[in-house]
Amino acid sequence: MKKANGSGASDFLLVSLFGGSGSHQLLFSLVAATFILGLLGNTVLLFLIRVDSRLHTPMYLLLSQLSLLDVGFPLVTIPKMAADFLQGESSISFGGCAAQIFFLTLMGVAEGVLLTLMSYDRYVAVCHPLQYPVLMRRQVCLLMVGFSWLAGGINASIQTSVTFHFPVCASRVVDHFFCEVPALLKLSCTDTSIYQRALSISGVLILVLPLSLIATSYSKVLRAVLHMRSALARNKAFATCSSHAIVVGLFYGAAVFMYMVPGNYHSPGQDNVVSLFYSLVTPTLNPLIYSLRNREVRLALVKVLHKAGLSSKW
Repeated sequence: MKKANGSGASDFLLVSLFGGSGSHQLLFSLVAATFILGLLGNTVLLFLIRVDSRLHTPMYLLLSQLSLLDVGFPLVTIPKMAADFLQGESSISFGGCAAQIFFLTLMGVAEGVLLTLMSYDRYVAVCHPLQYPVLMRRQVCLLMVGFSWLAGGINASIQTSVTFHFPVCASRVVDHFFCEVPALLKLSCTDTSIYQRALSISGVLILVLPLSLIATSYSKVLRAVLHMRSALARNKAFATCSSHAIVVGLFYGAAVFMYMVPGNYHSPGQDNVVSLFYSLVTPTLNPLIYSLRNREVRLALVKVLHKAGLSSKW
């Protein structure tokens, strides 16, 4: 990018969510507490899936990747935002801004693909249980994981390189608390309409196509569950599938608002709130949803606590 206003500065200025008032300090404390809780929850879930052999299944292999992404999401934005608040400054270097866009795009696309593949896993488990060991064997699961990361990496590389191809000729103030493609495009002095249309089209492919596949999978799952004769089997299927459905709703709800609703229908303040939701709140809620609604995860946690001498009951 070209230097702004002929100056030698190449840094960008971010708009902080926080200020000096008591209410903003309280908000900062809540964000910090949520960040720590999210890291702890996802780390514990990763640890349980690693050490408990009962969780060495395709579903939990995919869930471990979701937790890994949910660890990375907040780490890209929250520490920087917290440091800016504590130091009283909000600048970010050219490289730091590019890194934020790259990793957020990578993890966002990878998570969307992964949630779609998890819905397929539930479809096979409920609708084709006898074929499940073959259709969801370890090699297939590893290919699924690799494909989700590859799709995210390719998309992130393209979006980051194209976004930073446009010159910045005016203000370098990013109207957001972290670097994001729509906010960066507003700083360009050239016409970005063609690229923005391309982003809208890619948004349809990245969001609508996976949502359609997820809806198709769960319509078939719901039909199969309603025809189950065993109440225990129905309850178990509903517990695992509803957990995934809640996570899908949280993730895609925020993503659709940010990338498919036209920019003139939401303000920068609303964008900040929604971005904070999908980059911090959703990754924090995901392990709680799975741990509270999945019996296998609860049993694994009790087993670990029992071995550590922190639980008197098995």
